[in-house]
Parts: sequence; structure tokens; C-alpha cells
Amino acid sequence: MQYKSYLIEQNIGNLKENLVLFYGENIGLIDDFKSSIKKFYKDQFEIINFTQEDILKNNNLLTKEVMNSSLFDKKKILFIQQSDDKLLKHFEELKSELNENKIYIFSSTLDKKSKLRNFFEKNSEVGIVPCYQDNEQSIKKIIFEKLKGHEGLSAINVNMIIENSGLERSKLNNELEKIKLFFNNKIIETEKLEILLNIKINEDFNTLKDHALLGNKLKTNKLLSETIIDDEKMLFYLNSLNQRLNKIKEVRQSSSTNIELSVNSLKPPIFWKDKPNFIDQTKKWTNKKIIEILDLTYKLEVQIKSNSIANKKILLKKLMIDVCELANS
Repeated sequence: MQYKSYLIEQNIGNLKENLVLFYGENIGLIDDFKSSIKKFYKDQFEIINFTQEDILKNNNLLTKEVMNSSLFDKKKILFIQQSDDKLLKHFEELKSELNENKIYIFSSTLDKKSKLRNFFEKNSEVGIVPCYQDNEQSIKKIIFEKLKGHEGLSAINVNMIIENSGLERSKLNNELEKIKLFFNNKIIETEKLEILLNIKINEDFNTLKDHALLGNKLKTNKLLSETIIDDEKMLFYLNSLNQRLNKIKEVRQSSSTNIELSVNSLKPPIFWKDKPNFIDQTKKWTNKKIIEILDLTYKLEVQIKSNSIANKKILLKKLMIDVCELANS
């Protein structure tokens, strides 16, 4: 059976099958499911972790764990990490042998041709939970749920947390834990939040992004040679650019002919320091231009996630040049 991830988030007990596959690009959501399973079954089951490599090295490993149980042993939950089609035959053989034991399988993105994905989608005796990337709305919901009871969750502060997470749940969860620990009096102050989230760390790239979107060639060229690009933050940079372009697109599609009025009605709102730049950028970009750049960022993101490119920094800088040139076209 295929489940909607939000239903399983509400209650992990909604999973009725003993053999379940979680897959997708949302690593943070998958980690949340692991934590929920451990918490839900902590007194009833023994949790055992394996990787795909462990099982491939020992073909009988899963069978032994499932079959070697006594009346006095705890029931077992097997977590199998980093799985793909190579383990399909094991799951086919074990699906009817689990009794009260459970196997939860965790995979990254599986395309439609994946034999593992197809098996779980088409077989009514097993479960499958696609874990798609979060959007702004789902991230906002997580913020309000995890910071429930805190004062100071203004639109500006929520927007700051959203932008800093880059719509990545793993990073968001880390930031929210920091916020809860730091603001233990449950009163969130904007200036202290900005310092806590290390907003200044990403300031250089944001400056480069802003000038490129404005079509400022001289400043963009200068910043391209001065800005330090961190390989570990490559997806964050792309998300930051995508978010800005989508916000501009939202204003361009507004029924109001007054750009400033449309900007003021955005939810979550644009941070007040960014508003002048944002308004000027909106005047530069048409929907056609935005779609063209979003297509380029999507292709670059796919390359980065597949690790098929060696020098990511060069391609990111080339993207910023394309943005600058298209802003002036």
C-alpha cells in the first residue's frame, strides 16, 4: 500500500504492513520517520541496523535475524539503510516470513524504473512511503509545531528561519533545536535570532545573488572572484536563488499593477532589509526569464545530487553569470 507521508507523520502507527519502504530526496523527513519508529516501538521491539553492504556480504544475514527468534526474545525491527534493487530478492523471500517482526527499508531517490520501488508500489502486502522535498508551507508548519509556546514568532522571524534552512528539513531541525535551547525563556528576539542562525555566514553569496539578479555586471564580476563558495552549501545556494526567483514570479503574477503593494502582501513577507533590492529585481525579471533560470538551476541540482560533476564551484559561478546577463536582456 502506498501512503501519503503527512499521514504517517501524524501517526507512525498508521503503517499496518511489516515490510515498508521509505524513499525520496527528503533525507530530513526520512530521519524523522526513523526517530518516530524508535519512539513508537521502544518498549516492544529490539531495533537492529544494517546497511545494504552488510547484507550483500552475508546473504543469510536477514533470514537469520528474522527466523532466529524465541518466545523470550523481543520482537525485532530491522532498519536497512541505503537500499536499492540489489536487495529486492531478499524482500520478496521474506515478506511472508516476518510474523511479528518488521523490516523498514530506507532509500534515496528511486526512479520509476526501479524494480525495488515497483515491487512495493504494486504489492498490497507491503507498504511504501514516498518522501518528497518540503515546500515553504510544510516547513512553516514544522516551525510552528516545534516552537509551539514560544513568543516572538513574527512573520519576519519565521521567514528568517525558512530562508536559513534552504527548505532542507535536516538543517531546519538542527536550527530549531538551537533556537529552543538558546531561547529557553520562550521569547524569541529578532536580533539575537539573526546572530544565532549565523545569517552573516551566507551574506557574501546573498550579495552576489542580489547583484546578479539586478544585472549589475561590474559588481557581479568583482564578487565572483571574491566570494568564497563552499561545496557543502551548493544546494543551499541553489535553493536561495530559486526561492528569490519564485517570490519574484509570485509578484509578477499578482493581479495588482502596483509592485510595492504586491510585495507587501507576500506571505511570508520579504525581510525589510531585502525589500528595496527585491522590488528592483522584480522590475528586471519577466516570467519567461524566471522559467529559463529555474530550468538551469534544476539541471545543476540534478548534476550535484548525482555527483556527476567535479568542479561544482565553476558551474555555480557560470550560472550566476547567466543570471546577470539574462537580467539585462
